[in-house]
Amino acid sequence: RLHLVTWNVGTASPPPDVTSLLQLNSLGPTMDMYVIGLQEVNSRITNFLSDLAFDDPWSIFFMAVLSPLGYIKLSSVRMQGLLLLVFVKHVHLPFIRDVHTHYTRTGLYGYWGNKGGVTVRMSLYGHTVCFMNCHLPAHMENTEQRLDDFEKILEMQFEGENVPSTLDHDVLFWFGDLNFRIADYGIHFVRESINNKRYNLLWEKDQLNMAKKKEAFLQEFVEGPLQFKPTYKFDLYSDVYDTSEKKRKPAWTDRILWRVKNLCQRASKGSELSEEEQTISVTLNKYISHMSYGISDHKPVTGTFGLELKPLSSDPLVTLRPEGEWSAEHDVLISYSAVPEFPSSAWDWIGLFKVAFRHVNDYVTYAWVEDDEISSTKDSKQVYMSAAEIPDVGGEFVLCYYSNNLQSVVGISQPFQIQPNRTSTEKDLSQENSWMQSPDNLESRNEF
Repeated sequence: RLHLVTWNVGTASPPPDVTSLLQLNSLGPTMDMYVIGLQEVNSRITNFLSDLAFDDPWSIFFMAVLSPLGYIKLSSVRMQGLLLLVFVKHVHLPFIRDVHTHYTRTGLYGYWGNKGGVTVRMSLYGHTVCFMNCHLPAHMENTEQRLDDFEKILEMQFEGENVPSTLDHDVLFWFGDLNFRIADYGIHFVRESINNKRYNLLWEKDQLNMAKKKEAFLQEFVEGPLQFKPTYKFDLYSDVYDTSEKKRKPAWTDRILWRVKNLCQRASKGSELSEEEQTISVTLNKYISHMSYGISDHKPVTGTFGLELKPLSSDPLVTLRPEGEWSAEHDVLISYSAVPEFPSSAWDWIGLFKVAFRHVNDYVTYAWVEDDEISSTKDSKQVYMSAAEIPDVGGEFVLCYYSNNLQSVVGISQPFQIQPNRTSTEKDLSQENSWMQSPDNLESRNEF
């Protein structure tokens, strides 16, 4: 289950709550993956430079919401105001490999990144999947420029051997503030049609729908029905369309489309795909806007999808587990085994993470698989972690094996407990008791 968000946030800060945006109160199964594409994230030079050194406020915000629910930030890519975030459940980590990011500038003839696309691609259970968040040129008259820019973004190449081009991925999701407008009709007709929920009257004049009838490369992209109000342009903190002097005509600028490669290939040959041949399918379950969010002049749009995959890789490359009881009172051992074809490296490491960790750099400590190895057999190896690196307070943790060659986590342990350090706990209690007994603190103690 994939939940995809596109939102032009108009340089605003994150809202206080995104429960409905992320469908966190849904009664159905939880999502396996969240893909969040933002446009017009605050990109003043000072903000952008600080965001390069640290995570930006939106990334921190979504990590704070999703990490306690068992999601980690798999990848992110930023180009000025464009931001793309991918979160996944822990259980899927060992089956997501070859993660690459890319960005393409199209503003000012390709020299400025205020417009363009940011992209994350990966191998998901052996299938290639690509996510592309775009911000295309604005204004009614720029349809051709929008199409030219999108073609340029599609032509970009990822770095790395054997990484397919964008259109060669099994599934490609294209979304963002695509800025297509409603042509020909006047503002009064458009608003009246919206007020009467007769959106179908406007579909045929939607510039993207019109372009799809003419442009062959667009015809391969699928979109759900636009059964929600146009998402641009609103007065801030309201569901009232633009009342400024400009009185912009409403439009479905914010869109989510997708393309399944094998279906395109079959369609070009004029033949159907049998059930056996179809190893991956995409089903749109819900395509909606979220009118309650008013921090920008755009409303966010979400698409909830079912991805049905016949796994081409169903076993993790590395299996690992903690040995014995873990605590900070002694060095601890980790056992792991790898499949024969696993391309190990001296730069591989095993990290100790709290169960609700946010991203792969959020480890408590780590061990190098070669430098810290203490035993090796044909079937398994052992590495140690120093007692000095183990948290005194204990808690619930997992171990993750990070592959330098594959640039991804290729094995994750079951959650396990680290016991609190008894010496440390006794010391803390002793310090607390002495504080409470101190004459200087009697008054403070009585306040409790």
